[in-house]
Parts: sequence; C-alpha cells; structure tokens
Amino acid sequence: MSVNEDLAKIAARYFQQKMTADPFTATSFGIPGYDALVGDPSRDGDRMRAAALEETALDLAALDPARLEGQDRITRSMLVTLVETELAELAGAAGEVGVTAGIAAVQTGVLSLLPATPLPTAERVADYLTRLEGLGGYFDAWLERYRQAGREGRHQTARGLRQAIAQLDEYLAGDPSADPLLAPLPASAEALDGGAAGGLDRGDSGTGDGAAREAVVLPADPRAEGQRIVAEIVRPALLRWRTAFAEEFLPVARDDDHVGICHVPGGREAYLAAARQHTTTDLTPEEIHQIGLDVIAALREEFAEVGGRALGLTDPDAVMAALREDTSLRFETAEQIIASATEALDRAQAALGDWFLPYAIAPCEVRPIPEVAAKDSVLAYYSPPIADGSRPGIHWINTYDPASRARYEYEALAFHESVPGHHLQLAIGQTLDGLPDFRRFGHFTAYGEGWGLYTERLSDEMGLYSGDLQRLGMLSFDAWRACRLVVDTGMHHFGWSRSQAVRFMRDNSALSQVNIDNEVDRYIAWPGQALAYMVGRLRLQDLRRRAEDALGERFDIRVFHDKVLSSGSVPLATLEEIITDWITTA
Repeated sequence: MSVNEDLAKIAARYFQQKMTADPFTATSFGIPGYDALVGDPSRDGDRMRAAALEETALDLAALDPARLEGQDRITRSMLVTLVETELAELAGAAGEVGVTAGIAAVQTGVLSLLPATPLPTAERVADYLTRLEGLGGYFDAWLERYRQAGREGRHQTARGLRQAIAQLDEYLAGDPSADPLLAPLPASAEALDGGAAGGLDRGDSGTGDGAAREAVVLPADPRAEGQRIVAEIVRPALLRWRTAFAEEFLPVARDDDHVGICHVPGGREAYLAAARQHTTTDLTPEEIHQIGLDVIAALREEFAEVGGRALGLTDPDAVMAALREDTSLRFETAEQIIASATEALDRAQAALGDWFLPYAIAPCEVRPIPEVAAKDSVLAYYSPPIADGSRPGIHWINTYDPASRARYEYEALAFHESVPGHHLQLAIGQTLDGLPDFRRFGHFTAYGEGWGLYTERLSDEMGLYSGDLQRLGMLSFDAWRACRLVVDTGMHHFGWSRSQAVRFMRDNSALSQVNIDNEVDRYIAWPGQALAYMVGRLRLQDLRRRAEDALGERFDIRVFHDKVLSSGSVPLATLEEIITDWITTA
C-alpha cells in the first residue's frame, strides 16, 4: 500500500498527542508508553490540545488531496473530521457540567479501568504506581474545572451530584486494604518479569514521547506501596470532591426541571457540537428528534406480531407493559445473567463462518461490572483486548440486583457488546497493520455503536436468538435506542425536564424503571452520545440495501461486512464512500 510520508507523519503526531492527552484510553488498548500518565484535564490542558489540533489542521490543509489515493484519502478525510469535531468539543466543554456516578463519570472511569490493568512486568508495576501517585493532582484538576464552570454559572445537576456523593461515600467507607485500585498489584516484586526489587531501567515506558527516564526503585512489596499511595493521595483527593460536591455545588445545582445542557451558558452550542461529533453527520437536533419518533411508530407493528407469538398479546402497549412488569421474566441470580450472556456469545462465535470472512483476532469473555460502579451503571459495556495479548476483549455486564434484570434483554445485549458486535469490530480493527495507529485504535461513536445496534438485528438473521421472547428483547432495544433520539434532543435542545424524558421512555419502551432511570441520567451527563446508535444503525442498513439492490446476485454479505470492518472506525460519510467504491468496482 502506497503511503504519503507527509500524511503519515501528521497522523503519527496526532495519535501521539491524543494518547498523551488521554493516556487512560492508551492503556485500555494496550498501547505502550503512556501507562504512567494521567493526562491534564485542566482548561490549560484543553488549550494546549486545541493548539495542537489547529496546527494539525494547517498541516492537513497544506496537503494536496489530488496527491492522495486509496487508504490515504480515507486517512486525510478522517483526520479533517476528527480535528474539526474535537475542537468543537473542547470549546463546548460539556464535561465540565457532567458530574454523575454513571459510565460517563471521571471517577467511575478511573475506578473501573485501572483495576483491570494487567501488570505482568516490573516495569508495568512501576508505571502503575506512578500513575496512582498522579491521581491526586488529576482529581484536583477536575475539581478546579468544576469550580471554574460554577463561577461562570455553568452548574452541575443536583441529581448527578447526589449520585456521585453516594458513590464516593461508598468507596471511601470501603476497606483501604481492599481498595479496587490495589487489585492489579502483586504483593512481591520477585515473581515479576523484567526485574525485581531495586533499581529498574524503565526506558521510554510511561513518557508518551519516547524519551528515556532515570532508573527507579521498585518496592519489595508493591501492593503495600500502592496502599500507602491510595491512603495518602487518592482517597484524600476524592474526599475533597465529596466535600465540595455537598457544600459548594449542591446548593446551586440545577434541579430536575433543568437537566439539559441548554440550560447552562454556552450549552446550546455545546450540544450542536456534541451531536455532530457523535453522529458524524450534519443532522439537526430537530431532524434527529423526528427520526426517533418515526422509528418508534414503525416498531409498534413488530411488537404486535412477535408479542402475539411470545406472550399471546397483540397490543403493543400491553406487550411492553408485560415485558416491564412481569417478574417471572426476570433473573434470580447473578450467575444466571453471566450464563445467559456467555451462552449467547458461544452461539454467535460458532455461527460466524456463514456471515463473516475468517479473522485471526483476540478472544472475548464475559465479566461482571465491578461492584463499586455497578449500582449506577448501564446494563453493559465493552473493553477491547489489549494489543499485546495480555487481556482479552471483555463484555462487562451488570449483575447488580438480578431481580431487576430482564431475561429477554441479555441475548441482544451480548450480541451487541461481544460477537458479532463490538468485539468483532474492535478486535479486527487492531489487526489492520497497514493503517495509521489512530485508525487502528480510534473510535467514531456512530460507526461503532451503529455497528453494535446493526448486529442485534443481524443476529436474528443469523438465527442466534433462542426464542421469540428474546426477539422481543431485540425489539425492546430498538425502541430504547429510538427513544434516545427523542429524549436526548428533548432534554438538551428542547429543554425537557427529567420527568418528561422518563415518561416518554416508559411509554415507548419495555425498559424497567431502574434501567430507564439509569439511562436518562446517563444522557443528562453525556449529551449527544446516545444519538449515535440509531443514527449509525440506520445508515448501515441503508448502505446494505443500496449494495444489495446494485449488485443483485453478486452481493456477498461476508464481503459487505468486511468492507464495513476492514478500514477501522470511520465517519459515516467516509463509510459511505467505501461502500460506494466497492459497489462501483465489484
């Protein structure tokens, strides 16, 4: 593959700068060189990141697109989109008003990600301890941002603050010797690869820029050292959060009638930027809102048809009410939840050959979401495999309060998060050696979540659902994602109250009340992200229909899926170019 050297240098510098700004993401993908860093979440850090992006934009503008071909054209197109959307996201600063306890929360990310960090070598342990030491300053920098936002009238939501306070209280009340941040640390340095206690040359690990660092001393008991750092640095920093949240922020917080970002200064512009970033389209909030309403209306006929077979009910409202309220359709134990997801994953892996080309990718496994995050977390999420093979892809699944979890939902959830959904997508992306790193490890939400939602329907075509009850779970998830288009734009653009959003989701989906509450709170804290799922799915379905119509008998579903997956995560417009080129040359 011919590669333009100037473009390759721009792409490499962009990736290095992005990983330095977001080193937790680098660690989650197993990208070496960033494991000791925590990033700079301050406004000054954002200004430095914006300056780097603007420099990248100038370099891209100096490249003549006519000189580029093949994957280089895609690379340039993607970089242009990334730079534009990231600059708009930095300007909107929606994270400044996103305090919560859910998946979008700063502290939740740290307390969930870091305990899953593999530490097979002394070098990695040393980096991990350095990162722990940096968490105090990291949390303090975020706290200052929240204070700066408050001084400008950009207040948090009271509900998000109360959830975060409760989460922090639970964490701080836990046994310090069993702190989740200590989980990866060994009790002794002697059993590690790459050295033992004493001097250790860590080379360029953790610097993010390839520079050599001085040798460090690895403690004989790394876990004891980690416990000291957590007790003296990390926990006091989070106690400062808890105190500020309760005493400074809660008295001036936004109530449930003003949860949308449109209610804070600069919020409308921030939401437009977030919607564009997450959907990679120019759809307006009004257009997205209407798309959601249209999909919901079309789903009612399917609810009637499948509900008649599964439950003997043909009224869509009665079907959704039964799914929500019939306690016989719930799990009894956490083990049942894990088993349901694992069995679905096994069936999907066995059926891949007829629908996908063969790929040599990392394995995937199912794990419960850590206790500290589960109560306020989503149904499930996915962590990609670490590139060096030290960790498989993980389908994290929420087993908190099994009696509140619907049995019919977890097959569709497994297909979305693991195979043929996110795991297949992201593990294949990691094998694309000819692409720049930012493409191998990058993520466009509309592409990624659109694929995940597309595979929920694809799994029905593949015969993976165990029965009509589980197909109702698929329809319920369709309705859920369509509701997202309506309630996310409703709160953040049209100014809906939280109760309006909850009521709409209850009237138009089969989600349980606890899941509706968690989901709405997630949308409040993470404006625009929820739009990506259905917008991306609809675009994928449209591209597949176009290919089927154009190619007729020459259409091969395995090749179509390969074209979707084999360029990594891309904007929807770029994906359309890829499929159009394939149709033209097939």
